[in-house]
Amino acid sequence: MDHVIPSIGDYGIIGDCQSAALISCDGALDWLCWPRFDSPAIFAGILDLERGGNWEISPTGDYQSTRRYLPNTNVLETRFQTAGAIVTLTDFMPLADQEYFRQHLAPDHSIVRLLRCETGNANIKIRFAPRPNFGMSAVKIIDRAKLGLRISTGHGMLSLHTAIRFEVTDGAAHAIISIKSGDDIPLVLTYSEASPEVMPLLGDAVNALTRTIKWWQNWSAANRYTGPYREAIARSVLTLKLLEFPMSGAFVAAPTMSLPERLEGTKNWDYRYCWLRDASLTIEALCGTGFLPEAEAFAEWLLHATQQTQPKLMVMYDVYGNLAKRERKLPHLTGFRGSSPVNLGNAARNQSQLDTYGEVISAAAKLLRHKGIAADRKTSKVLVGFGQFVCDHWAEADAGIWESRGEPTVHTHSRLLCWVALNALIDLHDRQLIRNVPVELFKRTRAEIRRCIEKDSWDDTISTYVSEPGTRKLDATLLRFAIDGFHDADSTRMRQTTSRVCQTLGAGGPLLYRNLPDDGKPAEGAFGICGFWRVHVIAMGGGSLAEAEAAFEELVKTGNDLGLFGEETDPESRAILGNFPQAFTHVGLITAAIAIENRRHGNGDAE
Repeated sequence: MDHVIPSIGDYGIIGDCQSAALISCDGALDWLCWPRFDSPAIFAGILDLERGGNWEISPTGDYQSTRRYLPNTNVLETRFQTAGAIVTLTDFMPLADQEYFRQHLAPDHSIVRLLRCETGNANIKIRFAPRPNFGMSAVKIIDRAKLGLRISTGHGMLSLHTAIRFEVTDGAAHAIISIKSGDDIPLVLTYSEASPEVMPLLGDAVNALTRTIKWWQNWSAANRYTGPYREAIARSVLTLKLLEFPMSGAFVAAPTMSLPERLEGTKNWDYRYCWLRDASLTIEALCGTGFLPEAEAFAEWLLHATQQTQPKLMVMYDVYGNLAKRERKLPHLTGFRGSSPVNLGNAARNQSQLDTYGEVISAAAKLLRHKGIAADRKTSKVLVGFGQFVCDHWAEADAGIWESRGEPTVHTHSRLLCWVALNALIDLHDRQLIRNVPVELFKRTRAEIRRCIEKDSWDDTISTYVSEPGTRKLDATLLRFAIDGFHDADSTRMRQTTSRVCQTLGAGGPLLYRNLPDDGKPAEGAFGICGFWRVHVIAMGGGSLAEAEAAFEELVKTGNDLGLFGEETDPESRAILGNFPQAFTHVGLITAAIAIENRRHGNGDAE
C-alpha cells in the first residue's frame, strides 16, 4: 500500500515530555519537532507529504493493521497482518528513572522503532525522508554503512542507527527487508544539539522498551480515579503527561500546528504553546486524579512565566515562559489535505483576554485549597496584584476566550472570569491562605461585576444569558456560570441558559458548537470541551445522573480507537478536526468524569 495522509484521528502519539511524534495507523511517522514541541519540524508530512517528509515502515503488498497502547503507557504498538505473517511495530521515545541516566550515557533525544515478526515471513518496506526546518533546509543523507545514516539539520545532528542497509536517492533512504518469525529489528533515530552525539547500542533497544514501559506504568500508578470511566481517564492523564514539559512545568495545548478546524478551511493555528485559559481546569484535572506534583509544577510555571509582564497577563507563552513566536505563513507547504494556509507562530499572543486572570487565580486557589497550605509572601503579592488589575480593567473590551481577530468587544465570559478571580481571592483570604488582601475593594468590585452581568448580559425576551451584552449572541462559555460557581446548576437562570445554549448550539447528540457566526451557519466542527462542559453542568445538578452518564459515554465515542481527542469533531462524519491530541478536550473529559463521580457519591465539587 502506498502511504497517503489519513484522517487526523488515524494518528497515535508518542513522546518523552519534551517533544512528540504522530504515527499513522499504517506505521508512518508524519510529524516530529525536535528538540522541543515548538521547534522546527523534522518530519511534517501531515502538512505536506512531499515537502514535509516522513518515515514509513510497513509491509509490502496488502495488509490489515490494528494498534494499541501497551497497558498504562504511551508506548504505541501497531500490528500488521499480511497473508503470510503477523508483524508488530513498537514505537516509543525512551524514558527511564534518573538513576539510570546518572550511570549511563544516552542520546539527548531518540525514537525507537522496533520491528518484530511474530509469525510467518514478510517483506517490509522502509522509507526515511527527513525534511528539517519544515522542509526549508537542504537535505543531505550520509550513508555511514554499519553506523547507519546521518543528516545535518542546520542546528543539530540527526542520525538513524540500524543494521539495515539503505539506498539513498533524492534526499530519501529506501529499503525492503525480509523478516521471519522471531526476528527483532531495531531502528533508532537520535538527535543531538547541545552535546556530542551518543550512539545507542542497537542490542539495548528491547531493554530500553522495558525501561520505558516501567517508567510510564510507575507514573500511571498515582492515578486515584476509581470510577467506571477509568480507561478513558487513564488515557487522558497519560496524554496530558505527554504534553507536559517537566523542565518548566508547562503544558502545551497540542503538539501540532495548522491542523484545520474544517477541511480546506483557513482556521489553521499553531497550538504548540501554553494557554493561560486552560489553567484552572487543568489544575482541577490533575488534583482530582492524584497528580499533585504536576499540578504544583504547572502552578509554579504560571507564576514564573508571567513575571516579565505582571500584573498584565499575556494569552500564551512558550514552555520556558517566553512570548510565543510571531505568526507567519509557510506558503511552500500545502497544508493538511490541502487546508491552507500553514501558520507558524500565533498572532493571538498579543491579544487582551481578561478571562486569563480568572483562570490563573482560580488555578492557584484550587491548588492552595487542595494542599491546605498558605501561599508564601511572594505568591500572595502576585495573586493580589492580579486581583487589583482585575478591579481596574474588568469592564474593558477584549478578544475573549475564542480569540476573535476583529475589534475588541465586551464578553460576558471575560466578566464572569473576572468575578471568579475576585471571588477566589476573597475565599483564600477567608481561609487565611493568602495575606495582604484589600478585601473591601475586592468585595465591592465583585458585587459590581455580578450586578453588571445579571443586568446587561441577561436577555428577558429569550430567557438566557448572552455572550455579548446588548446582543442575542450565544456561546458555550455560558455553561461556565455553573462550573465556575456564579449560579447553581439547577437555578432557574442556569437551567434556562443551558437549555437555550444546547438548543441553539447543538450539533447532534451531546455535541456542541462553541459559537455560530452571525449567519447561523457552522464555520467549523463541534468543539470538544464544550460537550464535556454540558456534561459537567448536568452532573452538578442541571439534570439527572443518568443524563450526565449517557451524554458522557456518547462523547467518549468521539475519540479515536486509542482514546485520543482532537479539538473538534465533524458532526456528520464524527471525524476528528483541529490540532491533535488536544489537552483542553482531555481536561474537559477528566473534569466531567470527576463531576459525575461527585454526583454519584453526593460530594461537592473537587478542588
